Amino acid sequence: MGNNEEVKLLGVWASPFSRRIEMALKLKGVSYEYLEEDLEKKSSLLLALSPIHKKIPILVHNGKTIIESHVILEYIDETWKHNPILPQDPYERSVARIFAKLVDEQIVNVGFVSLTKTEKGREGLIQQTRELIKCLEKELAGKDYFGGKTVGFLDFVAGSMIPFCLERAWEGMGVEMITEKEFPEYNKWVKKLKEVEIMVDCIPPREEHIKHMNHMGEKIRSA
Repeated sequence: MGNNEEVKLLGVWASPFSRRIEMALKLKGVSYEYLEEDLEKKSSLLLALSPIHKKIPILVHNGKTIIESHVILEYIDETWKHNPILPQDPYERSVARIFAKLVDEQIVNVGFVSLTKTEKGREGLIQQTRELIKCLEKELAGKDYFGGKTVGFLDFVAGSMIPFCLERAWEGMGVEMITEKEFPEYNKWVKKLKEVEIMVDCIPPREEHIKHMNHMGEKIRSA
Protein backbone atom coordinates (compact mmCIF):
# COMPACT_ATOMS: atom_id res chain seq x y z
CA MET A 1 0.00 0.00 0.00
CA GLY A 2 1.33 3.41 -0.87
CA ASN A 3 2.37 5.77 1.92
CA ASN A 4 -0.12 8.38 0.71
CA GLU A 5 -3.14 6.10 1.10
CA GLU A 6 -5.63 6.80 3.87
CA VAL A 7 -7.68 3.89 5.21
CA LYS A 8 -10.12 4.25 8.10
CA LEU A 9 -12.58 1.73 9.49
CA LEU A 10 -15.55 2.71 11.65
CA GLY A 11 -16.74 -0.27 13.65
CA VAL A 12 -17.88 -1.74 16.96
CA TRP A 13 -15.65 -4.09 18.96
CA ALA A 14 -18.39 -6.73 19.40
CA SER A 15 -19.71 -6.59 15.83
CA PRO A 16 -18.92 -9.50 13.49
CA PHE A 17 -19.61 -7.17 10.57
CA SER A 18 -16.73 -4.84 11.36
CA ARG A 19 -14.48 -7.62 12.69
CA ARG A 20 -14.60 -9.41 9.33
CA ILE A 21 -13.36 -6.24 7.63
CA GLU A 22 -10.41 -6.12 10.01
CA MET A 23 -9.64 -9.75 9.12
CA ALA A 24 -9.52 -8.85 5.43
CA LEU A 25 -7.35 -5.77 5.95
CA LYS A 26 -4.92 -7.78 8.07
CA LEU A 27 -4.78 -10.54 5.44
CA LYS A 28 -3.89 -7.93 2.83
CA GLY A 29 -1.39 -6.21 5.13
CA VAL A 30 -3.20 -2.88 4.76
CA SER A 31 -2.50 -0.29 7.45
CA TYR A 32 -5.67 1.33 8.73
CA GLU A 33 -7.00 3.58 11.46
CA TYR A 34 -9.75 2.00 13.53
CA LEU A 35 -12.47 4.23 14.98
CA GLU A 36 -14.74 2.66 17.62
CA GLU A 37 -18.41 3.70 17.39
CA ASP A 38 -21.22 3.74 19.96
CA LEU A 39 -24.38 2.83 18.06
CA GLU A 40 -26.58 4.25 20.81
CA LYS A 41 -24.85 7.60 20.38
CA LYS A 42 -23.62 7.70 16.79
CA SER A 43 -20.77 10.06 15.99
CA SER A 44 -21.16 13.02 13.67
CA LEU A 45 -18.55 11.35 11.43
CA LEU A 46 -20.65 8.17 11.05
CA LEU A 47 -23.79 10.20 10.29
CA ALA A 48 -21.91 12.31 7.75
CA LEU A 49 -20.38 9.29 5.99
CA SER A 50 -23.53 7.17 5.98
CA PRO A 51 -26.55 9.48 6.38
CA ILE A 52 -29.04 6.93 5.01
CA HIS A 53 -27.93 3.58 6.47
CA LYS A 54 -26.32 4.99 9.66
CA LYS A 55 -24.65 1.62 10.28
CA ILE A 56 -21.20 0.15 10.67
CA PRO A 57 -18.91 -1.00 9.21
CA ILE A 58 -17.80 1.98 7.15
CA LEU A 59 -14.54 1.90 5.22
CA VAL A 60 -12.98 5.17 4.10
CA HIS A 61 -10.27 4.86 1.45
CA ASN A 62 -8.64 8.06 0.22
CA GLY A 63 -11.83 10.00 0.92
CA LYS A 64 -14.15 7.41 -0.67
CA THR A 65 -16.81 5.85 1.56
CA ILE A 66 -17.74 2.17 1.21
CA ILE A 67 -20.55 0.57 3.27
CA GLU A 68 -22.08 -2.91 3.76
CA SER A 69 -19.63 -5.60 4.86
CA HIS A 70 -19.89 -7.87 1.78
CA VAL A 71 -19.38 -4.88 -0.51
CA ILE A 72 -16.42 -3.69 1.57
CA LEU A 73 -14.80 -7.14 1.44
CA GLU A 74 -15.08 -7.20 -2.35
CA TYR A 75 -13.76 -3.63 -2.58
CA ILE A 76 -10.73 -4.58 -0.48
CA ASP A 77 -10.11 -7.63 -2.67
CA GLU A 78 -10.31 -5.64 -5.90
CA THR A 79 -8.21 -2.74 -4.59
CA TRP A 80 -5.35 -4.78 -3.11
CA LYS A 81 -4.91 -7.75 -5.43
CA HIS A 82 -2.42 -9.85 -3.42
CA ASN A 83 -3.67 -12.58 -1.04
CA PRO A 84 -7.06 -12.98 -2.80
CA ILE A 85 -10.14 -13.14 -0.58
CA LEU A 86 -12.71 -14.30 -3.13
CA PRO A 87 -12.20 -17.42 -5.26
CA GLN A 88 -10.68 -16.74 -8.67
CA ASP A 89 -13.10 -19.10 -10.45
CA PRO A 90 -16.38 -17.28 -11.35
CA TYR A 91 -18.59 -20.21 -10.33
CA GLU A 92 -16.82 -20.70 -6.99
CA ARG A 93 -17.06 -16.95 -6.43
CA SER A 94 -20.83 -17.06 -6.98
CA VAL A 95 -21.16 -19.99 -4.54
CA ALA A 96 -19.22 -18.07 -1.88
CA ARG A 97 -21.54 -15.08 -2.31
CA ILE A 98 -24.66 -17.25 -2.01
CA PHE A 99 -23.44 -18.90 1.19
CA ALA A 100 -22.45 -15.51 2.61
CA LYS A 101 -26.02 -14.32 2.05
CA LEU A 102 -27.28 -17.52 3.71
CA VAL A 103 -25.21 -16.69 6.80
CA ASP A 104 -26.12 -13.02 7.11
CA GLU A 105 -29.73 -13.10 5.90
CA GLN A 106 -31.02 -16.46 7.16
CA ILE A 107 -28.80 -18.01 9.84
CA VAL A 108 -28.32 -14.67 11.58
CA ASN A 109 -32.01 -13.74 11.43
CA VAL A 110 -33.27 -17.07 12.74
CA GLY A 111 -30.42 -17.37 15.25
CA PHE A 112 -30.98 -13.95 16.78
CA VAL A 113 -34.75 -14.37 16.90
CA SER A 114 -34.12 -17.55 18.95
CA LEU A 115 -32.36 -15.36 21.53
CA THR A 116 -35.52 -13.32 22.04
CA LYS A 117 -37.73 -16.30 22.93
CA THR A 118 -38.33 -18.21 26.14
CA GLU A 119 -36.89 -21.72 26.37
CA LYS A 120 -40.10 -23.32 25.04
CA GLY A 121 -40.49 -20.83 22.20
CA ARG A 122 -36.94 -21.14 20.90
CA GLU A 123 -36.86 -24.92 20.29
CA GLY A 124 -38.20 -24.73 16.73
CA LEU A 125 -35.96 -21.79 15.83
CA ILE A 126 -32.89 -23.59 17.14
CA GLN A 127 -33.71 -26.63 15.02
CA GLN A 128 -34.27 -24.38 12.00
CA THR A 129 -30.87 -22.78 12.59
CA ARG A 130 -29.21 -26.21 12.80
CA GLU A 131 -30.76 -27.20 9.47
CA LEU A 132 -29.32 -24.07 7.85
CA ILE A 133 -25.87 -24.72 9.35
CA LYS A 134 -25.98 -28.23 7.86
CA CYS A 135 -25.70 -26.51 4.46
CA LEU A 136 -22.35 -25.08 5.60
CA GLU A 137 -21.35 -28.48 6.98
CA LYS A 138 -21.78 -30.04 3.51
CA GLU A 139 -19.84 -27.21 1.85
CA LEU A 140 -16.90 -27.76 4.25
CA ALA A 141 -16.60 -31.49 3.58
CA GLY A 142 -13.01 -32.36 2.68
CA LYS A 143 -11.76 -28.77 3.10
CA ASP A 144 -9.65 -26.96 5.68
CA TYR A 145 -11.51 -23.71 5.03
CA PHE A 146 -14.35 -22.61 2.77
CA GLY A 147 -11.66 -21.08 0.58
CA GLY A 148 -9.78 -24.40 0.40
CA LYS A 149 -6.29 -24.33 1.92
CA THR A 150 -6.41 -20.66 2.97
CA VAL A 151 -9.00 -18.46 4.66
CA GLY A 152 -11.07 -16.18 2.46
CA PHE A 153 -14.37 -14.37 1.93
CA LEU A 154 -16.79 -16.96 3.31
CA ASP A 155 -14.46 -17.84 6.20
CA PHE A 156 -14.50 -14.16 7.23
CA VAL A 157 -18.29 -13.87 6.89
CA ALA A 158 -19.26 -17.15 8.56
CA GLY A 159 -16.32 -17.22 10.97
CA SER A 160 -16.95 -13.76 12.37
CA MET A 161 -20.64 -14.48 12.83
CA ILE A 162 -21.37 -18.07 13.89
CA PRO A 163 -18.63 -19.46 16.19
CA PHE A 164 -17.54 -16.15 17.69
CA CYS A 165 -20.91 -14.40 17.93
CA LEU A 166 -24.02 -16.57 17.71
CA GLU A 167 -22.50 -19.58 19.50
CA ARG A 168 -21.33 -17.34 22.33
CA ALA A 169 -24.83 -15.93 22.64
CA TRP A 170 -26.33 -19.42 22.80
CA GLU A 171 -23.63 -20.45 25.27
CA GLY A 172 -24.66 -17.54 27.48
CA MET A 173 -28.19 -19.03 27.53
CA GLY A 174 -26.89 -22.53 28.27
CA VAL A 175 -27.71 -23.90 24.79
CA GLU A 176 -25.25 -26.31 23.14
CA MET A 177 -26.03 -25.49 19.55
CA ILE A 178 -23.51 -27.09 17.19
CA THR A 179 -22.17 -30.34 18.64
CA GLU A 180 -19.04 -32.03 17.37
CA LYS A 181 -20.94 -35.28 16.87
CA GLU A 182 -23.59 -33.72 14.62
CA PHE A 183 -21.30 -31.17 12.89
CA PRO A 184 -17.79 -32.70 12.64
CA GLU A 185 -16.70 -30.70 9.57
CA TYR A 186 -17.90 -27.41 11.07
CA ASN A 187 -16.11 -28.04 14.35
CA LYS A 188 -12.91 -29.03 12.55
CA TRP A 189 -13.14 -25.75 10.64
CA VAL A 190 -13.58 -23.71 13.84
CA LYS A 191 -10.46 -25.34 15.31
CA LYS A 192 -8.54 -24.47 12.14
CA LEU A 193 -9.74 -20.84 12.34
CA LYS A 194 -8.30 -20.59 15.85
CA GLU A 195 -4.87 -21.37 14.38
CA VAL A 196 -5.00 -18.41 11.96
CA GLU A 197 -3.31 -15.37 13.50
CA ILE A 198 -5.38 -12.73 11.71
CA MET A 199 -8.58 -14.46 12.83
CA VAL A 200 -7.46 -14.75 16.44
CA ASP A 201 -6.42 -11.08 16.46
CA CYS A 202 -9.95 -10.08 15.46
CA ILE A 203 -11.99 -12.29 17.80
CA PRO A 204 -13.54 -10.27 20.66
CA PRO A 205 -12.49 -11.32 24.20
CA ARG A 206 -14.67 -14.31 25.10
CA GLU A 207 -16.04 -13.49 28.57
CA GLU A 208 -16.57 -9.81 27.79
CA HIS A 209 -18.30 -10.76 24.54
CA ILE A 210 -20.65 -13.31 26.18
CA LYS A 211 -21.57 -10.67 28.78
CA HIS A 212 -22.28 -8.20 25.95
CA MET A 213 -24.42 -10.73 24.05
CA ASN A 214 -26.39 -11.58 27.21
CA HIS A 215 -27.03 -7.88 27.75
CA MET A 216 -28.22 -7.46 24.16
CA GLY A 217 -30.50 -10.49 24.45
CA GLU A 218 -32.03 -9.16 27.66
CA LYS A 219 -32.68 -5.78 26.05
CA ILE A 220 -34.43 -7.43 23.09
CA ARG A 221 -36.53 -9.72 25.30
CA SER A 222 -37.64 -6.85 27.52
CA ALA A 223 -38.44 -4.49 24.61
